[in-house]
Amino acid sequence: MKTFTLLLALALTLTARAGDPDPARLKTFGTIGKEVTPLSLDREAELFHHEGRGCLTHMWFGGGWKNCEFTRVRIYVDGETNASIDMELFLGHGIGFGDQFAPWGNTRIGKMGTGACVYDTYRIPFGRSVRVTAQLAPGAPPHPDFWWIVRGTEGLPVEIGGVRLPDRARLKLYRLENYQAKPLEEFALCNVPGNGALYQVTMAARGLRTLKDENSRWQDLSFMEGCMRAYIGGATEPLMLSSGLEDYFLGTYYFNRGRYASEVAGLTHFDAAQNEFSAYRFHDADPVFFHQGLRLTGRCGETKNGQMLHNCPPAVYTTYVWLYQW
Repeated sequence: MKTFTLLLALALTLTARAGDPDPARLKTFGTIGKEVTPLSLDREAELFHHEGRGCLTHMWFGGGWKNCEFTRVRIYVDGETNASIDMELFLGHGIGFGDQFAPWGNTRIGKMGTGACVYDTYRIPFGRSVRVTAQLAPGAPPHPDFWWIVRGTEGLPVEIGGVRLPDRARLKLYRLENYQAKPLEEFALCNVPGNGALYQVTMAARGLRTLKDENSRWQDLSFMEGCMRAYIGGATEPLMLSSGLEDYFLGTYYFNRGRYASEVAGLTHFDAAQNEFSAYRFHDADPVFFHQGLRLTGRCGETKNGQMLHNCPPAVYTTYVWLYQW
């Protein structure tokens, strides 16, 4: 009986590891740029190009020129003509309103110094090739000094929530930029077909009102009463992801304790006088899987018993939604 138990345990272990990569086939690759000047306004500069199959595991950027936070970074996977990941440098790392506060960080993203100093360890899979480019934002000086690191590993799979994703899974970025929502309007951050998993959400939002009565000023932040919702597989009833907007990012009372950064969520910008915030929320340890489509929505304010909560103002939202899709 003891021998049978040991054999069964060994068989289960081998089965569990059957999908693990062979370490002998893993090959790490990468490149750096050190105080060079490839960036311009009128074209993309190629920072890295690699042929093979695997995933990116790390990117870091440095420099200190005007408008560096708005530098456009694009990642082309498997010969794409249009990059499936096309991001402003700071928003792509969870930071809105060009906020320069540092240092802060976690396993996945962070900003550790001044200027363009941000990093990420996003797992970005590719099947044939990957190409990383960057382009200056309007108002930036021509050809500033620039530093970068790009690294990855061939043959490395991607997991989320402890589940190995299919080899065909790809990380895609969906942007909603400067969307002005009316009070109580529910709006889509993304609406996609097929199967996948929600990986990360970044939001930068600003309420569009300033009440004169200081005792009522807190109501200008009440657009944060809005709950996040996920409609999966064409459902008409949502999976509720939060009890309020700041709650989705693990804050409370309209972020009344200020900035924070954790592995799951963080507040990267907060200005109560301007009614604005930016925050990130990861779902790699808290997976939201979907089949036959996902519509992810936010709402400008919320109701209770059919009545608007706290005199909600209109608000402007920019959101980045990162999905693994297959």
